[in-house]
Amino acid sequence: MTCSPLRYPGGKSKLYGFIEAIIASQDKSINTYIEPFAGGAGIGISLLLNEKVENIIINDLNKGVYSFWRAICTETDKFLSLLEKTSINKETYLIQKNIYQSSNKYSLEYGFSTFFLNRTNYSGILDSGPIGGMEQTGNFKMDARYNKDILAEKIKKISKYKHNIKIYNKDIIIFNNTIVTKTNNAFVYYDPPYYIKGKNLYTNFLEHTDHINIHNSIKSVKQPWILTYDNASEIASIYKDSKAYEFTLSYSVNSKNVRKATELMYMSDSNFIKAIPTTILNKINLKERR
Repeated sequence: MTCSPLRYPGGKSKLYGFIEAIIASQDKSINTYIEPFAGGAGIGISLLLNEKVENIIINDLNKGVYSFWRAICTETDKFLSLLEKTSINKETYLIQKNIYQSSNKYSLEYGFSTFFLNRTNYSGILDSGPIGGMEQTGNFKMDARYNKDILAEKIKKISKYKHNIKIYNKDIIIFNNTIVTKTNNAFVYYDPPYYIKGKNLYTNFLEHTDHINIHNSIKSVKQPWILTYDNASEIASIYKDSKAYEFTLSYSVNSKNVRKATELMYMSDSNFIKAIPTTILNKINLKERR
């Protein structure tokens, strides 16, 4: 079970062991983990709670996602109170959806509405509809992924480390230039929105030129990093001068539908692979792309 309270399409929690092994293998001690496209931040939160790093820095351009992380770290008790007292039904869903759609700056309510929609919508997609449909006639209802006790416990655990979490709401290029490149002893995991299905999954999807700009920006990053993408020919073309790897992840669309997807990975140093146990590499079926 992931340590993150958020569900996220394309979440990479299954890469936890892989990234933990890379961090542990570095000659220079890594004490900070950075996610420029945080989303559910499952790996970062797990590394922090397991005390594999001292600090994490998470960034997300979606103000709602940013508001969620800021709220549970700075207004934990108020957030937990909302979690406890907010009912899960059609009326509440419409109220929370309206808060989310009408907000454009940080507030506790904005953060909670993002969380509510993430837990009640299909696959956690903020702009999709509720599990079971608006009339709740489906086999599963909107509370299917909304266990208040489990979610509250996750938030409480994270809040204990709130002083070790920095949260930003910046454009990726600005974040790279002002935060990433100025943070010492750090490891960076870039997981940009999918190239092919990005428009259907994320409110802050990227255009082709944005992906090119990310590539150019990462060139200036001296810290060790990895980058993952969906297996799109356009991405392979943008990164044609870098060694590419393919790996396989399983995604649960619902309780009866699990699919496997092959994705792309790039690294600041291909020697990372040498330090990772074969058992971990086999779990994600990592291999050099031919």
